[in-house]
Order: sequence, then structure tokens, then C-alpha cells
Amino acid sequence: MALDFEKMDKEYIVNVYHRLDAVLDHGKGSVVYDVNGKEYVDLSAGIAVNIFGICDDVWKDAVIKQLNTLSHISNVFYTEPQVILAKKLCEKTGMKKVFFSNSGAESNECAIKAARKYSHDKYGDGRYTIITLKNSFHGRTMATLTACGQDSLHEDFGPFLDGFVYAEPDNFESVRELAEKHPVCAIMMEMVQGEGGVHPLDKKFVQQVAAYAKAHDILIIVDEVQAGNGRTGALYAYMHYGIQPDIVTTAKAIGGGLPLGATLFADSCQYTLTDHTHGSTFGGNPICAAGAITIIDRIDDELLSEVQKKGDYIKKELESCRNVEGVSGMGLMIGVRLKKDLTEVVNRCIEDGVLVLTANGLLRLLPPLNIPWDILKKGIALVKDVIDE
Repeated sequence: MALDFEKMDKEYIVNVYHRLDAVLDHGKGSVVYDVNGKEYVDLSAGIAVNIFGICDDVWKDAVIKQLNTLSHISNVFYTEPQVILAKKLCEKTGMKKVFFSNSGAESNECAIKAARKYSHDKYGDGRYTIITLKNSFHGRTMATLTACGQDSLHEDFGPFLDGFVYAEPDNFESVRELAEKHPVCAIMMEMVQGEGGVHPLDKKFVQQVAAYAKAHDILIIVDEVQAGNGRTGALYAYMHYGIQPDIVTTAKAIGGGLPLGATLFADSCQYTLTDHTHGSTFGGNPICAAGAITIIDRIDDELLSEVQKKGDYIKKELESCRNVEGVSGMGLMIGVRLKKDLTEVVNRCIEDGVLVLTANGLLRLLPPLNIPWDILKKGIALVKDVIDE
């Protein structure tokens, strides 16, 4: 059965994903089953999406209730779930306005447009350059792909957009030199570079960049697509750094398994986007928003404390492995540098019943935030056995 699905996938689906050898069928919480009934401990959460696990009951009930009342309507009308979700996000972050889209890439596109318009409104044409960091990842649309600070992504699709330059992470002088050389309107950063290798930025560096940006009316955009919504042990990762961004983007976990992105605006640029300057057909869809409300409501201090404890446990366990060179990350966003072949480790993990990911040459673990301790310990034990076998 599984072999047939794999063959059909290769025949009918555009082959851009390096599929792992498991045809997944159903699951509950932190456990997933394939079409043959084989059980897997899920340490991937759909790449940081299913933060309360597969088919979470609270989220599912809210989604079904909304599905039975109003599934979709144009954004020229008001809808209750969208307004309630926006209010909650603003109250929890201190931001002033929210724009809803469908994905992380779209939330970043919105941020890029808003930053350029903010600068155009105040300074006129020409001040449009955005500094991002090397090894960053911001999406796969033309603008967000250009924003990624990875040379390997800047092939095949040229010409790429003008107006993006790339600084060395954790090197303030690199940022300052670029800001003095180019007409910069914004600096865009992930507090923890996810796809680029699960690298948390240095706190002093982030604060220096934020102070410089404020002094020069340069907007700070923080990409919280993967690191946000409790993943690092704070509601949003920038909260670990003592800064207040002008724009925050997020997606993935906020939808709980449905497509939803959000771009949050601080007081500095809350009125930048005006009538008809941006839009989305499906952004803030009532079903997605209703589910997201149950996600945001449950990211509380107790959960965030558990995230930090579980992250510390994973780091301690994996650092003891003889074939581990180092463990990076924050909270339940973990990267593991190995002394053995990464592909071999990932494939063996799948064989042994645990779902894992990769990121720029590292083994990457992104378990559900509420994964029970017994299941987490079982999954980590399986990973350790594979690493050191």
C-alpha cells in the first residue's frame, strides 16, 4: 500500500520535496501512524506547526464549530473570530494592528511592503533597502526568497529583486557598514535562525542593532514564523532579547494545522498600510482564526516554563552522545550537529519510529510543546540510540 502511494506521488506531484520513507495516515497528540499501522513519536510537529499535537481536541472543536457556522466570507465584511484573534495578539504583545494572511512567506511579504511604504511616505523615493542576515530564511516567494541570506537559494530564478543586502549574524559592525552604505528602510531578523541552522542570535548584537535602527528611523522586522508562538519558551522569541520591534511576522503554529499568517505592527507604523495598499482573499479566514484563538489562549506561563524544561532536557541528553559535536537552539527548537552522516541518522530514526527533521546540515527537533514527558523521553532515547549506534 505504502509503495503505491510513493509511486503515485512521484508520478503526479511536483517533485520538490525530499520525501522520507513513511506514508502517514493518522495520529493523536505526539504520536503518528502510517498506512500500515506503524507508530512514530513525532518530534517534528509538521515543522513547528502542530504545537499541541495532532488533532488537538480544543483546536478541533473550535474549527468544527466555526465550519458549521461560517466557513468563508470576503474580507470586505467583518467576522468575529478575526477581530477577537487580532485583539488577543495585540494585547499579548503590545502591538497595535494585525494583518492576516495565509503563510509565513505572505506575512513577510506584507512586512517588506509596509517597511518600504513607511520609508516612502516619510522620505520619498529611493530609501527602500532591507538588511537581512546571512543564513536567514524568510520564504519562497520572489521577495522573501531574495530576503533569504543564503546564496544557494539565489539561483535559477533571476533576476532577483533589488534592495536586499546581507549582514553577518552577531556582527554589529557588518550591519552598521551596510546601513551607512545603502539607503536602508528596515532590518529584518529571525531571533533564532531556523532553516539556517537553529542558531540563536547574540543578545548584545540584537540590542545594538535595535538601538542603531531606532536612532536612524530604520524599522526592525522580526520574523517569528518558526520561533514564535511559544516555541522558544517565550510567546515570541524577541521577548527574550529586551527589544520592541516595529513589525513582527508569524505563521506556522498560530494556525494549529491550518494555513494562517499574521503581520503585527507597532505604533510606529500601524497606519502605514491604507485602503487598497494590501489585501488577501483567504487571510484571517474564520475557520483558521477560530482555531488560532484556542492556540493563543493556551500559550501561558505554565506552558512556556515546561517548554524551557523540556528543551533543557533534550540538550542535556543529546550532548552526552559520543557522535554529537554540539547542540544549539532555544526552548523546543533544537539543532544537533553530528559526527556521522545526517541522512543515515534521519532514515534510521524513521525506521525506528521517530519523526525528525534537518536544517542546514543539522538534525532538527521541533516536538509539540505539550508533548508528554514519557513520550518525549521515549523519542529522545530512540534518537540517541540511532546517533550512537
